[in-house]
Amino acid sequence: MDATWMQLFWAGAIAFAILVYVILDGFDLGVGILFGTTRDEYFRGTMMSAIAPVWDGNETWLILVGASLFGAFPMIYAIFLPAFYLPVALLLFALIFRGVAFEFRYRTVNRRWLWDWGFFLGSTIAAFVQGAAIGTMVQELPVVNGQYAGGSFEWVNGFSILCGVGLVVGYALLGACWLVLKTRGLLQDWAYARIAWLLIAVLVFLVLAFFFALDESLRVMERWTDTPWLIVFPVIGALATIVLFVGCRMRQSDHLPFFMTAIIFIAAFLTLAGSFWPYMIPYSVTIAEAAAPPESLDFMFYGAGLVVFPVVLIYTAVVYWIFRGKVGEQTEYE
Repeated sequence: MDATWMQLFWAGAIAFAILVYVILDGFDLGVGILFGTTRDEYFRGTMMSAIAPVWDGNETWLILVGASLFGAFPMIYAIFLPAFYLPVALLLFALIFRGVAFEFRYRTVNRRWLWDWGFFLGSTIAAFVQGAAIGTMVQELPVVNGQYAGGSFEWVNGFSILCGVGLVVGYALLGACWLVLKTRGLLQDWAYARIAWLLIAVLVFLVLAFFFALDESLRVMERWTDTPWLIVFPVIGALATIVLFVGCRMRQSDHLPFFMTAIIFIAAFLTLAGSFWPYMIPYSVTIAEAAAPPESLDFMFYGAGLVVFPVVLIYTAVVYWIFRGKVGEQTEYE
């Protein structure tokens, strides 16, 4: 059964929201990961100031994804949650504790070490479980009659752990590029010095993931061979990687590293999306099979589709435009 245009609209809207979340919350989680790799208080304070105006708004996109998925594709919600109860709980706990730590570290001196660890660990755990979930989805969830048929720890295996670590490193790369974009002086030099090593680590992860998928004969490899045009996205990612590496060596533009890294993430996302199409749970449940009744999709379209999505998008764009400057020496926006 082919998907209707309304089903395709909601699948596209959710995919777009996921992509925006990965890039926007990815860089501020990445800054949190890098936060734990330095003890310099000036660096730490400036790092937090670099994401202070936007970090909580970035997580709005995650809420939008969850709410849209629940309303438009309830079957996916019903399959995904039983498969990832523990990762989702860890993700929510990490994001909550990270947010509390962000506010509380400025309210104490003696306990600041606790909130510093909370900010670092919350960011790292949130990134790790997202990557582990992606790795598990690539390996295919066991689904029988539209219901999850696996165990509670199906997501704990070598490949999912590798993907979790890979996303932690990828988010750290995004975070370093954001610091290059938003800071100057010693912290910017510090961030520049880490981009090349993080980029190498990301490339190593991608090579390991490719050989694992090849060795295990995962069905995603069949999709790549059956759909050769998908090679376009890895090629775009490879070109962006070269530009990123050369740009960091030349250091002619502070904007270039972040935008090239964003292109790498977009290319990786589109590669996965193209590999899974038209499945929402690869390769068990299609868009058409998972969609809510047409009446529900129509109702959501006139509410969330025409109002909520545009409002969140406009709000995000306005906030980033207002705080487009660099963080100054006194950790205030100029």
